[in-house]
Amino acid sequence: MSEKPLSVESLQGIDSVSEISQVLSYGRQKTRAVVDVEIPDEQASQKHVRHLGDAPDGGLRAWFVVLGAALVMFSTLGFILSWGIFQAYYEENLLLHTSPSTIAWIGSTQYALACLPSLATGRMFDLGYFKIPFFAATCVLVVCTFLTAECTQFWQLFLTQGIGIGVGCGIMWNPVVVIVSHWFSKRRGLALSLTTVGTALGSIVFPIAAQNLIPSIGFKWTVRVFGLILMATLGTANVLLKRRLPPVNVHGGLFNLKAFRNKAFTIYCISGIMILLGFYTGTTVVLTIVTPDILVLVSSELTYLSVSAVAIGVSKDFSFYILAIANAASALRMSFGLMSDKFGAINTMAVFTTMTGIATITWPFAKNESQLITIAAIYGFSLGAYTSLYSAPLVAMGQMEDAGRRVGMFMSLIAFGGIAGPPISGAISTATGGFVAAGYYSGGIIIFGVALLLMARYLHLGRLWGKF
Repeated sequence: MSEKPLSVESLQGIDSVSEISQVLSYGRQKTRAVVDVEIPDEQASQKHVRHLGDAPDGGLRAWFVVLGAALVMFSTLGFILSWGIFQAYYEENLLLHTSPSTIAWIGSTQYALACLPSLATGRMFDLGYFKIPFFAATCVLVVCTFLTAECTQFWQLFLTQGIGIGVGCGIMWNPVVVIVSHWFSKRRGLALSLTTVGTALGSIVFPIAAQNLIPSIGFKWTVRVFGLILMATLGTANVLLKRRLPPVNVHGGLFNLKAFRNKAFTIYCISGIMILLGFYTGTTVVLTIVTPDILVLVSSELTYLSVSAVAIGVSKDFSFYILAIANAASALRMSFGLMSDKFGAINTMAVFTTMTGIATITWPFAKNESQLITIAAIYGFSLGAYTSLYSAPLVAMGQMEDAGRRVGMFMSLIAFGGIAGPPISGAISTATGGFVAAGYYSGGIIIFGVALLLMARYLHLGRLWGKF
């Protein structure tokens, strides 16, 4: 459909020069802004969308969206990556007669469900379903957190904390990543890195709060305080988050197999699985050898550090602060966003994720507190590059109208890396009786994932070097 040009006849009946000027101005705006895009769906109908121009890359509304997204990351990933505090408490108090490996299924289920629903939620976001699912997931997460305080048996905790909280987090995570990309293009790396600062802060705040609150008000009221915090942060996020672009129904269904014809996208997905295998390899190692001497275990990527700290004679309290140092270092993620906008997301991720792999290989050889602190700081800082920027190349590999599904497909696939990593590391640690082999495996597979990242860049750009 094309716009009918304005003529003298069309202006008849207008009484004033100002009104004629308004009509002419309106006609020029429509000529520039209206783009007829034919979008086939199952009924082969045609839909027309309004082109809203380039992303504003700033402004109060856009930065409010980033703030809302950061609050979501604080309340979802930041919360579930604090699983170690629950694991330790359940082992020592609530589930004394349940094995640590069985209790660990609650945490593992949380991690998996934080990624797996993205396949559906990404597609739903593209179709325009955002506010209602997001609010429903908020209610599920808050209610299940309060219910966790009342649970006394493993199956109750598995349903509320493992499945309920995991699904609630999974529904909210993917749309938040895509909605930030609606508002930022040239400064997308900066916006995404600021968003994931919420994850780092959550993984610091919740463990520290638990360590101080449980001795004074007890476990139940500590969890209830967590529920109140989530109610406040997610309630604010529901108000702040708003999509900019209209929904579009594109071909391909829930899982678009045709997307894998893009070789760069395929290799990028494989690299994500490999890197997640390395990032999450620490979970089972710690959970299977944890002792009552270790009171706090923070995020799964960093749980090696507390065990190795105690093993070389560092006090349990100081081992906790080593983890806090690592998490605090990972909060310095804004720098990765600035570098990404200047040099490219994959280029930035490749450099710093390689540092993560090297730090993972070297940590078992640390012999004193200063060495552990150095490794923890390097590990925590470099880890933030991948977790901040992984979605930026995915958005750039296709049209914005299909970004939710692409990111959802990627996140659902890499979930298998997070699920498979702990059993593999557990087998390695059991067979070798130490951390050295597990460190070599984890660091090596992370570096292999980096090599695949560079291959994806080459396939996308068609040359060995360039900004991407």
